[in-house]
Amino acid sequence: MDFHRPDRMKMLADGWTLALSAANAYDSPTEIPADAETLPAPVPGTVAGALVDAGRFYPTRPEPLNHQDAWYRILLSEAPGPAILRFEGLATIAEIWLNGERLRTSESMFEPVDLPVTLTGSDELAIAFRALRPHLSKKGPRARWRPQMMSEQGLRLIRTTPLGYMPGWCPEIHAVGPWRPVTLIRRDALSLQDITVSATLSEGGEGLLTVSCASAPSGLTLACAGKTATFVTDGDRFTATLTLPGVKPWWPATHGEPALHDVTLTAHGETIPLARTGFRRIALDRGPDGKDFALLVNGTRIFCRGAVWTNADVTRLPGTRAAYEPWLRLAASAGMNMLRIGGTMTYESPEFFALCDELGILVWQDLIFANFDYPVKDEGFVARVRAEVSAFLDATAASPSLAVICGGSEMHQQGAMLGLPESAWKTPLTQEILPALAATHRPDVPFVENSPSGGAQPFFVNEGLGHYYGVGAYERPLGDARRANVRFASESLAFANVPQQATLDAHLPVPAVHHPDWKARVPRDRSASWDFEDTRDFYLRELYGHDPVHLRREDPARYLHLSRAVTGEVMTETFAEWRRKASACNGALVWTLQDLLPGPGWGVIDATGEPKPVWYALKRAFLPVQVLLTDEGVNGLHAHILNETAERLDLTLEIAALRDGAKPVVSGQRAVSLAPRSAEALSATDLFGAFFDLNYTYRFGPPSHDLVIARLKRKGQTIAEAVHFPLGRTRALHVGEVTSSLRREEAGWTLTLAADRFQQSVHIAVPGYRPADDWFHLLPGEEKTVPLLARPGTDTDALPEGEIASLSGSILRF
Repeated sequence: MDFHRPDRMKMLADGWTLALSAANAYDSPTEIPADAETLPAPVPGTVAGALVDAGRFYPTRPEPLNHQDAWYRILLSEAPGPAILRFEGLATIAEIWLNGERLRTSESMFEPVDLPVTLTGSDELAIAFRALRPHLSKKGPRARWRPQMMSEQGLRLIRTTPLGYMPGWCPEIHAVGPWRPVTLIRRDALSLQDITVSATLSEGGEGLLTVSCASAPSGLTLACAGKTATFVTDGDRFTATLTLPGVKPWWPATHGEPALHDVTLTAHGETIPLARTGFRRIALDRGPDGKDFALLVNGTRIFCRGAVWTNADVTRLPGTRAAYEPWLRLAASAGMNMLRIGGTMTYESPEFFALCDELGILVWQDLIFANFDYPVKDEGFVARVRAEVSAFLDATAASPSLAVICGGSEMHQQGAMLGLPESAWKTPLTQEILPALAATHRPDVPFVENSPSGGAQPFFVNEGLGHYYGVGAYERPLGDARRANVRFASESLAFANVPQQATLDAHLPVPAVHHPDWKARVPRDRSASWDFEDTRDFYLRELYGHDPVHLRREDPARYLHLSRAVTGEVMTETFAEWRRKASACNGALVWTLQDLLPGPGWGVIDATGEPKPVWYALKRAFLPVQVLLTDEGVNGLHAHILNETAERLDLTLEIAALRDGAKPVVSGQRAVSLAPRSAEALSATDLFGAFFDLNYTYRFGPPSHDLVIARLKRKGQTIAEAVHFPLGRTRALHVGEVTSSLRREEAGWTLTLAADRFQQSVHIAVPGYRPADDWFHLLPGEEKTVPLLARPGTDTDALPEGEIASLSGSILRF
């Protein structure tokens, strides 16, 4: 990439117009009639976004955008002389015209274009986005397989996003337009060409920063963390290297501080910022037999948990900090330490990675290849691939959050599931071309050939990298999460997660399940006879004993309440299995982080940015200091205590078995001192000094209790909880008295709750506020304080009013 001073770069964002025409109606912008209809067009932006602004396009009922040409035009009144026009992303077949002359055609949505021009002082810049549909019909090399999930097989020949072409997965909104910035650049003495940045951490804790460029002004110096170095040349390139002993390292936020350091350049007495970077060491541990899959950060094995990123706004494909920040902050506040950008999505901008750097979120980046048999013998196609991947890796070279580079999604799986031999689906793309690019541009980041990959079959999960849907789409019992021996699930646990009722009231006010508009928002695999609501209903029946078909007819409110609770309960149980001390699992990412439209989508955050009930469950399941309870059958109930932090913790574990959700029949406690980044497991009966059938396995007589609760305390305060239901969740539904009190703190209102009996899946609804915790189990004998987070525009001086409801039917209005 090239580097220029910020004051020498001007984003061309205002003054663009958009004109739509039939495909190939005009050969050049000069042919567009003066009276042709035009619309204002934001840049960066998309045709869909401009049409939404004009009231001409509806994301919930999208119309095709790939059958017509789109002409973006702007008049430039810039100073005459040489300049560079930088186009960071054009979707997809785009012609660049200046003053009626076609200068370049771009055939990749992901390949930036730097175009040297000479301005006259009065110029017209135009970009013609040609209709993609004719290109989708072109014949190419014969494919050895055809993915069912894609509606257009021609996508394999074109470098564009699959978003909009996956019915049942996302709305059919086609990406067209200058989706990334268009910038006017004036070079000066501090412009650096072909610059590279590398920041690494040695095993001894020494930071190494290397910056290299093709040209440099005399006396150029590099500075970081109080150290400076002067660029020197070997005749071909200019390089400066800093060695930083004892530099503060970068960690994912669950395991330490995501420390960042400013990198600056100085020449001719002027200092300018180059980047912010972090020093870390990332490695992939496959184990002595090559079958494992674990990420090591700074030598420490990290349990990676989080979700698969979809998009901040599928209509506009934004790339700004403001667009990303609400989503990424919710991911971080839920304790997620990894997000995966899948091969079915798009590359996100450097602003995305900068935020992940700050928040301590690892990024797993699939290169944007998914499911298809790509034409790797087409030299033009491969050249575009090399350009796009090189540009992406160079643009994010300083980001410590980039933790895994993957050759794409489910190409290996697709070929293998069709019965093709390994030689057919292990192509030069994932075995040679992409790993070589990763090694050249980001040698500090592990490369993975495909997601999934590594087992006897690429979709098996007990070796290497898997996509796990045993619990989930395949409707296996919860115990399958252990039986499958998952090593690392780069996607897992997809359900049609129901949003909060306020979201449905505002954006989807129709009868759940029974209305076509509702069903249109339920994700499904193309051509499948079932959808992911059927998956959720299976576990509703398994965990709560209700027939979901009858329940949603007879008591739709109850059906929705159980539906909101059940996916969080399933994920809580599954992550407890995967995070327990003896587990072989090193990480799992939920499919997906956010929905693309409001409704019961895969996302754990709805399309409006509101956390769904399942998000709160994951927030509790992902705590870095945690207690878990697992049923070990005839070996009793085991408690697992985790400490992922960098400090030793002195904790107290309390366990009690309760009858009727209130009366203790046995209880005990133990002091536990946990070393940094360690885990401990013990039999729960060790706290009592004698045998007690906590998980009701031996069944010597009638059960004495209906639940087991565990509290992990530090300095007298409960920091984590776990619950086990030996008789099932239905037997532990107890109507009880819930009390609450409101208090005004310096940071805002807090709500304190208490109950005389155990209450399942307690939901707090307060207009104007979002609770910091929700859909939690309320344990008897202890108060729980929940901060209320004010929404924009809320009168925080007024006393909040709302409702507290539990799954047992207890309701309290305040």
